Amino acid sequence: MSKFFDCITKELQDFIAAQHLFFVGSAPLSPTGHVNLSPKGQDCFRILSPNRVGYVDLTGSGNETSAHLQENGRITFMFCAFQEPACILRLYGQGTTILPSSPEWDSLYSLFLPIPGTRQIIVADIEKIQTSCGFGVPLYEYQGQRQTLVNWASKKGEEGVREYQQKKNLVSIDGLATPLSKLP
Repeated sequence: MSKFFDCITKELQDFIAAQHLFFVGSAPLSPTGHVNLSPKGQDCFRILSPNRVGYVDLTGSGNETSAHLQENGRITFMFCAFQEPACILRLYGQGTTILPSSPEWDSLYSLFLPIPGTRQIIVADIEKIQTSCGFGVPLYEYQGQRQTLVNWASKKGEEGVREYQQKKNLVSIDGLATPLSKLP
């Protein structure tokens, strides 16, 4: 049976902190646009207040979430327990992209461990919180974080990562501009 909450309680904060993986969902307004669902790890998620969260977003092959947020702001986070007790937690909200050139960058980024390849911070104001049973989620044993993306960014260096972002992260697969497209 699902339950709804108005804020991220201490118990829900503890559940989030215990998870090594979360998923981010977003979508464009167009009915023919693609819904995006991205897995995230690397200890990049933070609870900023009972109704505000953020995560460090690393450079990747696309930038769908940021494009969707710029268009409509809708975002959903999902956390699943892969060990007992079973639980699924969803955070529904309105998000925005914070770039390194933003005035809020320094105060927000100081809350995270520095990770090579960081391109932006996604911040969301959470409007609704839902838990559900999670009985259909399989049990998995955590082995550790993959270092492939971090190693790739370290090897490319800051300038190489910026060049990659200019080639691959300026528009979504549906042609929506991302906030990175506004940078010089």
